[in-house]
Amino acid sequence: MEPVQDSGTDDCYSCGGNEALNDLPPWQRILVGTGWRVAHAINCALPGWLVVIARRHITTVAELDAAEATELGLVTWRLSRALIEVTGCAKTYVAAFSEAAGFTHLHVHVVPRAHGLPTDEQGPAVFTHLRRPAAEWVPEGTMDDLARALAARIATEP
Repeated sequence: MEPVQDSGTDDCYSCGGNEALNDLPPWQRILVGTGWRVAHAINCALPGWLVVIARRHITTVAELDAAEATELGLVTWRLSRALIEVTGCAKTYVAAFSEAAGFTHLHVHVVPRAHGLPTDEQGPAVFTHLRRPAAEWVPEGTMDDLARALAARIATEP
């Protein structure tokens, strides 16, 4: 399988975050594992929208090794459970595309689906929350608060 072509790690937003790990705010390092880092989505109008970011520069799930794949399963499970408890969401959506310019680095979306989310914003339409005006984006302070609550909840998981 041929990976998605990208320009490497020089202009990769995710690689930049991985390299500056110790300097990142709480919302960009909710959970840091061997193969993955969890952050709140940027430029997003839905509180609790998380991205699970590969710690090495790859572009497809097919490029994962067995340990990374196993860890990804556990991380998405832990995040889903934490999001349900912390945000009160009904369920979570999990998806990976890695298609946008500068964001071809493999990242997996873990999205809380609120009980009252309008039907026309459910399923794939939830991605409209990534195209909202800046005035609707989740503020960094809110992302930090959610990050701390989620990290505390995840710490209680096996």
